[in-house]
Amino acid sequence: MLESLLLFLIGSLAGFSGAIVGLGGGFIVVPALTFLFAGMLPERIVGTSMAVLFFNSISSTLAYARQKRIDFAAGLSFAAASVPGSILGAWTAEGMQEWFFTAFGCFLIFISLFLLFKPKRPLELPLAKTTHRRFTDAGGTFFEYSYNRHVGIAVSFFVGYVASLLGIGGGSLLVPTMALLLSFPPHIATATSMFTIFLSAIISSGTHWALGNIDWMKVLFLAPGAFLGGQLGARVASKLPAQLLLRILAVMLILVALRLITK
Repeated sequence: MLESLLLFLIGSLAGFSGAIVGLGGGFIVVPALTFLFAGMLPERIVGTSMAVLFFNSISSTLAYARQKRIDFAAGLSFAAASVPGSILGAWTAEGMQEWFFTAFGCFLIFISLFLLFKPKRPLELPLAKTTHRRFTDAGGTFFEYSYNRHVGIAVSFFVGYVASLLGIGGGSLLVPTMALLLSFPPHIATATSMFTIFLSAIISSGTHWALGNIDWMKVLFLAPGAFLGGQLGARVASKLPAQLLLRILAVMLILVALRLITK
C-alpha cells in the first residue's frame, strides 16, 4: 500500500513538473525508480518511464489544446521526424555507454546556463524563415513568430533518439531549440513540445513494450499521478510569465543533467 502511494506521488510530481516546461517527467521517474528498486534492469526503468511519459504527455496535450497554445502543424512535422529516432533509441538502449550520459549531461548544463543568461532576443540563424505563424489563444493572447522548419525537423530526429534512449522525454532538447533557435514564444514551445512528446511516446512506448521493457504493475500506480500532474502543470504554466518559464526550464534541465552525470 505504501509503495503504491509512493509511486502515485512520484507520478504526480513528474507529471506536474514536466508539463510546466514541456520536458515530460522522465527526469524524475528514472532516478526515483533507480533509487527505490535497485534490482530493476536499466532498460526496464527506461521502458517504464516512457510508458508513464505517454500518460503524462496525453494529459498535458489535452490541457494545452483547450488553451489553444499548441502549434499543431509544427508539432506534427517535428513528431514525424522524432518517431524514427524513438524506435532507434529503444533498440539501442541496452548497449548504452556510460560516457554518453556524462557528455549529454554537460551539454544540458551549457544549454541551461544559456537560458539563464541568454540575450533578450532569440539567436538568429543564417537560414531563411520557411514558416510564419500567427494566432490567438483561448485567453486572448496574440502570438506571431517565424521559424525554419527544416532545422526543427533535423533536431527532432535526434530528440526522438535521445528521449527513447534515456527515458527522459525529448523536451530537454526540443524546448530550448524552439525557444532559442526557432523563435517560438516560450508558452507555445512548451505546449507544442508536449504534443510532440505525446506523438513520439506512442511509438517509443510501443517499442519498449514489444521488447518487454515495461513494468506494468508500476505503471498502474505511476500513470494516474502523471495524468493528474499533467493537467495541473499545464494550468500553472499558462499563468507564468514567459521569462520565468524559461528560468524554471533552465533549473529543471540542470537537474536532468546532474542525474545523467551522476548515473
